[in-house]
Formats: sequence, structure tokens, C-alpha cells
Amino acid sequence: MIATGPCNAPGVVDVVALGESMVAFLPSRPGRLADVPSFDRGIGGAESNTACVLAAAGHSARWVSRVGADGFGDHLLEAIGGYGVDVSYVRRDPDRPTGVYFRTAGDRASDAHEVAYYRAGSAASAMTAADVDLEAVRAGRVLHLSGITAALSPGCLDLMRELTAPRPGRPLVSFDVNHRPGLWRDARGPEVLLELARGADLVFVGDDEAREAWGLHDARAVREALPEPGIVVVKQGKGGAVAFAKDTDGLPREDTGGTATFVPALDVDVVAAVGAGDAFAAGFLSATLRGLPVRDRLRHGHLVAAAALTVPGDLAAPPARDRIDRLAALDDTAWGRLRLGPGWTQTDTADAPGDGNGDADRAEEEVRTP
Repeated sequence: MIATGPCNAPGVVDVVALGESMVAFLPSRPGRLADVPSFDRGIGGAESNTACVLAAAGHSARWVSRVGADGFGDHLLEAIGGYGVDVSYVRRDPDRPTGVYFRTAGDRASDAHEVAYYRAGSAASAMTAADVDLEAVRAGRVLHLSGITAALSPGCLDLMRELTAPRPGRPLVSFDVNHRPGLWRDARGPEVLLELARGADLVFVGDDEAREAWGLHDARAVREALPEPGIVVVKQGKGGAVAFAKDTDGLPREDTGGTATFVPALDVDVVAAVGAGDAFAAGFLSATLRGLPVRDRLRHGHLVAAAALTVPGDLAAPPARDRIDRLAALDDTAWGRLRLGPGWTQTDTADAPGDGNGDADRAEEEVRTP
């Protein structure tokens, strides 16, 4: 096996993300995969998406994985590294390919949506605790993982169990459940995901995932099933997100322990409903690293998710830090007025005329009217 990682001890970074990334082929126009004549090349991977957004937001980030010794592997390293993510601990596999997938342009929630994965036997599926640089993986303030990795192979599952096991001095372990029933070879997926989530410090899960995987029908039931993590975030789609927090996550914070904090989602003119979950995690983690209170962490998650929802692909540049801080600090009324559309993250409103109402007035400038 060929390793590209450096021999020196890894430096400490804000976030390390471990998981498979694939080359994504995005359709040039709507329609069935059988009818689309051409595709544009992109990148896709829950963990690397989160790392890219965090790096774009000014945090130091590292992605750890395996890719093939092929052109698609080259592309992933160049594209993810281009966001400022450290890719020096990604191993190259001369015997296994880099995974790829094709998808249609439609909303993933619709029956017409198609995704064709070519990832069986991929380089990333060969990750194990024995051939991943665990020192580099643990050399972050936060280690971000997802349930997708556990489904790739027995070796990947063993690696995930190693990384979520209690041990002195481990980083804050962030776990996005990412329940993908089609990836699991047997019916144990939900049980395994629950086990891994209970070993994490911070958990992200959609209420739809919790219903499908665990038969849990409300956010409080999810928290009761996951009593161990310091924070459990239950995402409720267009409704918003609720965080159940206790003061055990080891990072500076202002919230009190054990409380439930709900923040409604923003009104967004959606271009493509892809990448929002990864972006939400990135926004929440960015605010966590900065020691912001839980309400603001949720608002940062919603705002970064809105950036992803208003572009065609999986990845979008987050708003500038001063801007996202200003929007996250709005009062509840102004927050409820926001409606964000394509291009909102690039719009410069610093010199726009207003009525002198400060942030509430500037909030109106973000609104996209029908």
C-alpha cells in the first residue's frame, strides 16, 4: 500500500473529518439518467463537504481517507485541497478505485430522483484502524464522522468503533447519523448507528432518519435514546432544529446544561436540495469551535445550510464571518423575516440605505420577494 502522508507528527487542527469522498457527476439538464446527455464533474462526500465549508469559513481542517491511485483520486485531492483542507494524510490505493456516482437534477425527496453509485470495493471501503494514521485523525479539537463510513465495510465499522470508544484526551467527537439504508448489507444498520451515536459527544440526526431507523417520532424521544452525548441536534427540515445540550462537551460555551433550544429554519428560495445537512453541521461546528451559545450555533447551521440550498451543487462558500455573526444576532422577529435566495452570500449591503433600525433594517436587505 502506498501512503502519501508525511512522516512528521501531525499538527493540531480545528477539525479532522474522516470518511469517503467520491467524484460526483452532475447532470447538464433535468431528466432521467437514461436521457441526460452529459454531466459536469464535482465532488461529493459528507465528511469532506463539512471540512471544505469549515476551511472556507476560516478554520483549519484536515480530511483523512483513502482514494485510488487514479485520475479521480487526483481530482479529489486537488479539489478538496483547493478549499484549504489538509489532504496530506489521505492514502493512495493502487489496487482499488476511487468511488464515483451519478445523480439526476431533481430534488432527492421526489420519486423521480435517481442516484447511481459505483463505490463497491472502493479504496475508501478498505480503511481500517490498522492502516489509518490515528494520531493524525485525533489531532483536532473536533473529529467529525458520519454513519456512512460504518456501512462501507467491516473494517470501516471497526475503525468507527475505535474512534467513538471512550479514551482519555480524545477530541470532541461529532457524529452525523446519515442513515443510508441502501448501503447496509444487513438489517443491523440502525442498531449500529445508535451504538456509534451513543459514543459521540455531539450528534446530528434528522427527524426523518430517527423515525426510519429507530422508530422515534419526536425530538425528545431521540434525546432519551441518546442520553450520553453532550449535545444532540435533531433537524426538522423546513421546521427548524432543536438542540438538547448539557455542559459536557469540553469547549467554551455560555449555555446551561440539559436544556432544549429550538431555532426555526429560514425561508429559502431553494435551487438544489443537496449538501444542506453537511453545511448545517459545518455551521454548527464553526460556532461550537468559537464558543458561541447553542442558539447561535443552530442559527449558524441554518445560515450555512441556506448557502448550500441556494446553489446548484453540494458545496457553497459560507457567508463572511462578520455577516453571519450579524445575521445570527438578529432578534427573533428579524430572524423570522429573513428570506434568502440565490446570490445572497455575495450581496454587499454595507452601504445600502436604511431606516436606522440597525440589524433589523439590514435584515430586510436580505429578503428576496416573490
